[in-house]
Amino acid sequence: MAENDSIRATALDWITANEARMSAFCAGIWAHAEPAWREYHSARDYVELLRAEGFTVEAGSGGMPTAFVATWGEGKPVLAGFSEYDAVPGNSQQVVPRPAPREGLHPYAAGHTDPHSVLGTASLAAMLGAKAAMQAHGVQGQLKLFGEPAEKVCGSKPIHAAKGYYDGLDAAVVWHPWPLNTVTSDTQFGAYWSAVITFEAVAPETWIDPSLMPIEGAHAAARCPGALDAIMLMYTTTKYTKEAMFPHAGSWTLNEYVLGDGGATSDNLTPRFAQIQYSWRASSLGIQEQIWRVLANNARHAAGITGCRASVRWVTKTRVGVPNTVMTDLTWKNLQAVGAPRYAEEALAFGRAIQRNLGLDAMDDPFIASVTQLTPPEVNEAKLRASLPAWQKHLSADDYVEFCWHAPTVRLLAARPRLRPPSPGYAYPNWAYNALGGLPAAVDPGMFVAARTMALTFVDLATQPAVLGAAQAEWRDRTGGGIGGTNWVGPLLPPDFDPPVDLRWPEYVATPRGEEWCFPTPARGTGAGEAL
Repeated sequence: MAENDSIRATALDWITANEARMSAFCAGIWAHAEPAWREYHSARDYVELLRAEGFTVEAGSGGMPTAFVATWGEGKPVLAGFSEYDAVPGNSQQVVPRPAPREGLHPYAAGHTDPHSVLGTASLAAMLGAKAAMQAHGVQGQLKLFGEPAEKVCGSKPIHAAKGYYDGLDAAVVWHPWPLNTVTSDTQFGAYWSAVITFEAVAPETWIDPSLMPIEGAHAAARCPGALDAIMLMYTTTKYTKEAMFPHAGSWTLNEYVLGDGGATSDNLTPRFAQIQYSWRASSLGIQEQIWRVLANNARHAAGITGCRASVRWVTKTRVGVPNTVMTDLTWKNLQAVGAPRYAEEALAFGRAIQRNLGLDAMDDPFIASVTQLTPPEVNEAKLRASLPAWQKHLSADDYVEFCWHAPTVRLLAARPRLRPPSPGYAYPNWAYNALGGLPAAVDPGMFVAARTMALTFVDLATQPAVLGAAQAEWRDRTGGGIGGTNWVGPLLPPDFDPPVDLRWPEYVATPRGEEWCFPTPARGTGAGEAL
């Protein structure tokens, strides 16, 4: 046990010695603020750093230009984690205690919300700390850090899984910034599916018999409704039928986004092409299938009414999470050893400045209490279950669940500060949350709690075969024998799935005017137009 303590101490010492470097790396990812499938600079930064640290890196893994797989070591066990680094359109914000989108870009450019800059860097630091310990003490095993783009559309992990990248893993240790410090227990996250439905007016000239017209000319003819009308009918019909998709139980949600318009001018020409993306979350795959049946039926009818052809391009399909008590207990033990985050005056002063700028009284401690406390997994579990029906075993959605079907997986939650409300029900604006997410003094404490906890868990799994064996035995029991077992659910995407990187995702563009968001940057105001 003394030897194991020494190995653990080496991992922690590496993280302590590299805090400033990892903090600067995190700030760089936050500043890139690149959205899903377009994280070019962020992925480059990870690949360059990992190669410099001795990892073998496959860039562009799974046919995804901004994904990677970094591997160090040899033999067994093979221990995995992942970094995410995508930002969210519409959340641009500078690190100032007032609403301030990034200068020189459209106000609705991307920004980090969770933030994934912190999520990814903590996983990176944990891997590097574990590698330093294993290397220094001659511990056998492999470490794999997966670079997972497009998490906001749960994009890359189902693709990595479908293409076999998770095969052969022995365990996975993952995390997420959260308003408390705990470990996910029995109630895991649910499924997220997303699809882009395309409407095309392939032969609009066949909509009307031209011989019926007294004069020749397309401008006088009845125009084929086309893709624009199809997408509007799809949108409204789905709103009408949403109540019939599934009863108001199971915590399911459905969201939509228009990727492209009809592409026509105001001339009497048929809009030829339009796309709408639907994304839905539910607690079971059966509910997901039911929602898709309604969506597909709506698309067929909207296409028929408007003279269009409808097609679907899947973006993602995730499974649901599988708990692992052994992994939960091990990680909770390590979280207790590390302790809860503590925040310096710089972070507290920033929070107070936000409160004053919102017209609130500044508080001595502006952050909610749970961010500086440890919450036992069973306490967190009880709070989750309090509002759920007994039959519901999953809640919300997150694509970490893909790892759960290939190896025992644990999901740590470590704090990022949230502002304390001045009264029950008060909601701070999103810009305040995002501004805190870019302040090192506010996010570094939780980031390094997560890094240290995960590094210790990696070291324990590599040096305590009995613990790893128990976790794997539980995983096999829950999946009916492991991969291919009676209860095992395989990847929902095919191995030859074509990653949807070519779709019209929001991104930064270079123009003669400089770098811009996908919407041209207005001269002034959000749209630089006149008020109506």
